[in-house]
Amino acid sequence: MQITEIYKSLQGESTYAGMPCVFVRLTGCNLRCIWCDTEYSFYGGKKMTPEQVFDEVEHLSPSPGLVEITGGEPMLQERELVPLMQRLVDSGYKVLLETSGERHLEHVPEAVVKIVDVKCPDSGEGDTFCLENLETLQRHDEIKFVISGRSDYEFARDFAARHDLARRVNAVLFSPAFRKDASGARDSSNCLVDPQELAEWMLEDNVPARLGLQIHKLIWDPAMKGV
Repeated sequence: MQITEIYKSLQGESTYAGMPCVFVRLTGCNLRCIWCDTEYSFYGGKKMTPEQVFDEVEHLSPSPGLVEITGGEPMLQERELVPLMQRLVDSGYKVLLETSGERHLEHVPEAVVKIVDVKCPDSGEGDTFCLENLETLQRHDEIKFVISGRSDYEFARDFAARHDLARRVNAVLFSPAFRKDASGARDSSNCLVDPQELAEWMLEDNVPARLGLQIHKLIWDPAMKGV
C-alpha cells in the first residue's frame, strides 16, 4: 500500500466530530477538486504492507477505537484496503471510510461507515459520483457535500431531495469549503461560503441535512498537517 501519513487527532467532520481518531491517509487521487486541501497526498508517500499499517494503528490507539481511512481517494487501493478494513473491524475498531464515491463501493465491508463526499459542480469534479453506489448505502453511512457557493448549495439540496438521502443514511452533511491556501486565522473567514449564510439557506428551504464545520481547522492552524 502507498501511505501518505498515519496519525492520531480529533475527528474534525461527520457525526463523529470531536472524537479521538487515528487517520490513515492513502496516497493518490484521480480527482482534482479546485478547493482540495490535501494535494500533498496526490504523490509520494511510502510503501507499507497492510500488516504494518495495522500495527501502526494499534500502536497509536489500541482497540477499541475510531479509525478513518482517507486520502486522496483510498478506494484506488481497493485490493489491499478492503482486507485491511475488515481486519480492523474484526479487531474491534470502528472504521470510517472517506471516499468521493467515484469508485464502486460494493466490496466495502458492511460494518465500515462510508462517508461519501459527493462532489458539487464548483469543485470542478461534478458528475463524478457513481450513482450505483446509492444502492450500497446503509443506515449508518453518511453523505457529505462540500459547498463553496449558492450553485453548490442548490445542487446538494436538489440531489438530496431527488435521491431521498435523509431516509437512506444516518446523516446528510452540508459543509462549507475552506480556501486551499487557508492559514493563520482559526475562524470562518477561511470558508468559501459564510457558514451563517449556508445555515440560513438550509433553514429557509427546510433541508433535512446537518451543517458540518471542519472543527480541526478551527482548533489548529488550517494549514497544519497531521491534525
